[in-house]
Amino acid sequence: MDLSIFKDYTIQIVAIGSAILGVISGIMGSFAFIRKQSLLGDAVSHSALPGICIAFILTQIKATEALLLGATLSGFLASYFIFSIVRYSKIKFDTALAVVFSSFFGLGVVFLTYIQKLANSNQAGLDKFIFGQASTFLARDLKMMVAMCIITIVLVGLFWKEMKIVSFDSEFSDTIGISSQKVGMLISFLIVLAVMVGIQMVGVVLMSAMLIAPASAARQWTNQLSKMIVLSSIFGAISGVVGTVISSTTSKLATGPVIVLVASVIVLISLIFAPKRGLLWRKLKFRNKNKEEYKVIE
Repeated sequence: MDLSIFKDYTIQIVAIGSAILGVISGIMGSFAFIRKQSLLGDAVSHSALPGICIAFILTQIKATEALLLGATLSGFLASYFIFSIVRYSKIKFDTALAVVFSSFFGLGVVFLTYIQKLANSNQAGLDKFIFGQASTFLARDLKMMVAMCIITIVLVGLFWKEMKIVSFDSEFSDTIGISSQKVGMLISFLIVLAVMVGIQMVGVVLMSAMLIAPASAARQWTNQLSKMIVLSSIFGAISGVVGTVISSTTSKLATGPVIVLVASVIVLISLIFAPKRGLLWRKLKFRNKNKEEYKVIE
């Protein structure tokens, strides 16, 4: 591998941004995984598309800040609809999730088709937000991502006890005076932020994988939430950096999908080799157990 690529300023920015995205995704993905809301990130990321399109229609310029603001508002609105449907109706979470995110994404595609017909549609490039375009990542975007990472870490640190209790047993949290609804809204708020900061890099389609893959891998190695969050953040950061390097050394290879593929490989390795939970460990345990039973019979 040619190490000189690390001297490239653009690659440095993208690699650092990918690593920070991995950390944010690892932290909030762990809570989504424990709360069995893994597909919430998928719904939020797909629901961001109409917000991006509306922001462009209103401003008529491709300003990253405006587009991400529109995406964030759209993501919050989708989350509000999902939890409101679950709370005030008999519809289950997964059904509400599917209805909302498919409706929002369909609306986004309609807006995208409309924008294509505008006179200044050539400067839009909004389709890049569907699969991401890490090459457009700038230093100002990195600063915003660092700020989001700090906000996430600070809020998780301040409300660690409440978020932990609500994630494992929301009914118990209500009995001891911790509002599961308010804490759940905080967790959802941070998940939306995590999704929004990653859309530009990996896109609305793949952001859900970036949110859940590191957490899924980390869960195989530990039973403690704190250790899971640390491992998930590390796996996410490794995925971001390695994916950036691979895409940078291979022509015409998109960075976002490669990052997700690297994260998927880490999940696969964890599923096979993780102690106590890994498939290899279970197979060895089963084999040893059969040997012991055979010796007893003899």
